[in-house]
Amino acid sequence: MTAIYIDADACPVKAEAERVITRHKLHMFVVSNGGLRPSQNPLVENVIVPEGPDIADMWIADRAGVGDIVVTGDIPLAAKCVEAGARVLKHNGEALTQANIGNVLATRDLMADLRAADPFRQGGGKGFTKADRSRFLEALEREIRAASRR
Repeated sequence: MTAIYIDADACPVKAEAERVITRHKLHMFVVSNGGLRPSQNPLVENVIVPEGPDIADMWIADRAGVGDIVVTGDIPLAAKCVEAGARVLKHNGEALTQANIGNVLATRDLMADLRAADPFRQGGGKGFTKADRSRFLEALEREIRAASRR
């Protein structure tokens, strides 16, 4: 049975994912270091992990596998989950797969190096839009259908 794992600390699409999993009657794990309002939905399990770097990521990576879907913006976590056979979506609906995770990881590392070399090149990036939210919903539906065919 497909499970959905949400890397929740900075996830802008938790509510949207909850609506979709409720419609499909799937179990969802919302994993964070705390500070989030827990869902009352019986299909949503709120998992609070101890404080510390990457503890939530490790919890998800240890459990996600073939047929599961992981929602994260954390590229190293995405790489581990793709390697384990899980389907991975970024918050904007972009699917991370065996075919593209290497390039995405390399780009992330390159950008981190550029930011470290130039202290004035900090932050930035685009804001999260309604179009991103819509693409995420479409992608999550598509991934759930694909996972259920397995």
